[in-house]
Amino acid sequence: MAKNKASGFSLKAIYGSIRAALSFRELDRDPGNRDITHGDYPDTDCSPKVDRALQLSTVWACVRLISNSIAAMPLFVYERTETGGRETRRIAREHPLYALLHDSPNADQTAFEFRRLVSWRLSLWGNFYALKGISRGVIKTLDPLDPWLMTVRRNQYGEREYVYADPTGQKVYGEDEVWHLMGPSEDGLTGLSPIGVGWRSLARARNVNDASLRLFGGAMRPSGVVSIDAILDKPQRDQMKEKLIDGVFGDPSIGKLHLLEGGAKYQQLTINPVDAQMMEQMNASVEDICRWFGMPPSKIGHGTAVSNWGTGREQQNLGFLQEVLDPDLMMIEQSVAKWLMSPVERLTYFAEFGRESRLRMDSSSRANYYDKMIKAGVYTPNFCRALENLEPLPGGDQLFMQSAMLPLDKLGQVTPGTQTDTIPQENDAVEEENDESAN
Repeated sequence: MAKNKASGFSLKAIYGSIRAALSFRELDRDPGNRDITHGDYPDTDCSPKVDRALQLSTVWACVRLISNSIAAMPLFVYERTETGGRETRRIAREHPLYALLHDSPNADQTAFEFRRLVSWRLSLWGNFYALKGISRGVIKTLDPLDPWLMTVRRNQYGEREYVYADPTGQKVYGEDEVWHLMGPSEDGLTGLSPIGVGWRSLARARNVNDASLRLFGGAMRPSGVVSIDAILDKPQRDQMKEKLIDGVFGDPSIGKLHLLEGGAKYQQLTINPVDAQMMEQMNASVEDICRWFGMPPSKIGHGTAVSNWGTGREQQNLGFLQEVLDPDLMMIEQSVAKWLMSPVERLTYFAEFGRESRLRMDSSSRANYYDKMIKAGVYTPNFCRALENLEPLPGGDQLFMQSAMLPLDKLGQVTPGTQTDTIPQENDAVEEENDESAN
């Protein structure tokens, strides 16, 4: 009897899971995510899909460049401290979030892979979701959730709920259980996907690619025309078609020949890529898609030699860092503070990307940057050596500053030489005064 009850309970659990999964499919899901989900669909379906979009080299290049650039910047957790009445910062390696954001957020991913996935899904879906693994009030893990299986809604209390189509059935998470990053949004619940919003541009680019495949697949050979000096009736037309089909012979890869009779003449139609404007359409599609991602076309190898070299390229790289990457970095930093830290922690701790890591691959710019920061009294030599993974040197913890700048009322009175000479004299005078007072 107990065995039958256990079997019945198991079947009931299975039925409940299937019912929960089916009920999830009937929910009013986010239109942006529903329209761009990938999977099985007929060839006649021209709606935008993520996997279809990634088949376009422009989309792949834009998303890959943005996600790799963000993933390559380390994410630190800092603590605000006070030194000499001034606010300073230090890296808070003891904070639980430091290991998650800087080293590894879960058992399957490194921090680089996790940050790349964050940017990847934001660029394609407009949303990133991660389930917080909380133990005793401390976040221990951050596990990504599939955005195409997620629906965001508000409950009766106005709080956000995350309905997730888990393989074991529908699950509902509270807003404190899910870390949600969203792109530009209209309702404040879910972000808009560039794939869903820009489907017209993507469809146009896909049609251009399909047309070029058909054109080049036929070795750029258009059809021809057969002309005869007579008006044919229907039986004669049918007979002419049979003769044309039977009279075609040769290798399809190099072209076929026609055997015509009765004074019939064959004339091949000519076409070239310039007449078809294929290259112009493909170039226009690349630039159009780049607009959706804010990507300078030269960053993905599109453009002329003039636009891809020199100062123009440097300015475009700077614009890419300031206008494309930096807003995403600020969004992630503020989201970490709001959704991964408590209100009390936010008073002391904050997260920030190491933007200086972009200089790692440019030794000349890095050396120039260190030189200016040391001479301005901002960095110590040992601090810069630590950034280069070098051991500290004696006396390298002192701050230095150029003394060439003087107040206007001191010009002509104090020079760098006399300034250094007067310092010991003043010290000697002070010592003599102290000796006299002691006697």
